[in-house]
Amino acid sequence: MARIVQLKAVKRDRAGKGAARAVRREGLVPGVVYGDKKEPQLISLGYVDMFQQVQTGRFLSTLVDLEVDGTTVRTIPRAVQFDPVRDFIIHADFLRLGAGARITVEVMVQFRNAEAAPGIKRGGVLNIVRHEVELSCPADSIPEEIVVDLTGMDIGDSVHISHVALPEGSTPTITDRDFTICTIAAPAGLKEELKEAEEAAEAAEPGEEEEEEEAGEGDVPASRQKDEDRSR
Repeated sequence: MARIVQLKAVKRDRAGKGAARAVRREGLVPGVVYGDKKEPQLISLGYVDMFQQVQTGRFLSTLVDLEVDGTTVRTIPRAVQFDPVRDFIIHADFLRLGAGARITVEVMVQFRNAEAAPGIKRGGVLNIVRHEVELSCPADSIPEEIVVDLTGMDIGDSVHISHVALPEGSTPTITDRDFTICTIAAPAGLKEELKEAEEAAEAAEPGEEEEEEEAGEGDVPASRQKDEDRSR
C-alpha cells in the first residue's frame, strides 16, 4: 500500500499573487488544503522537503500527513505547479481525506519476469501502452504499484486490465472497455520474415482459373459432345 510521509507547514494569513511571491522569497512553497466539507486553509511548506518528495515521481499518489502549527491532517497532493521558465515549485494543492473517503489516483505499472517471456527471448519487443493506470480506491489503501507478470507471453500476446489482479477495493476508472496495458510485438526483422512467408504461401496457392481447369479435367467439351452425337 501507499507510503505515508510527514510534512510540516505553517498557516498563511494572506492570499493573492503578492503574498505568494513573498512566501517564495522566504524559501517556502505556498499551498492550500481543501476538502472534507471544511474551509480551505492557506499554508506554506519548506521548499527542500517538498522538492525531495516531488522528485520521487509518486508524490501525487502518496498520502501526506501535514502538520500545520501542531495539528496533523491526512491529505493527498492533488496538484503541483512549476515555474514555466525556471522549473521550480511555485504552488501545491492538498486534499483533506475524511474517514472512508475514496479517491482517484494514477498508479504506476511494473512489468516483471521479462526473462520468462518466450516472445521476448525470440527478439520480441515489450510495447507498453500504459505506464500508469487510473484507479478508484479507498484513501487509506492506495496501491503503490500494479504488477504485470510477463511469464509465458509470446509474440502477439497482450495484457488487458482484466488480466491484472488489483488490490481489494480498487477498480479502474475506465469501465466501458477492457483496455490494453502492454503487448509483445514482433521485431522489425521477424515482421519482414513473416510477411515474406505469407506472400510465398499465397503465391503457391492455385488461382481461380487453375482451379477451374483442374475441376474440369477429363470432362468432354459440350461442342465436341454434339459432334459425336451427330456422327452416331
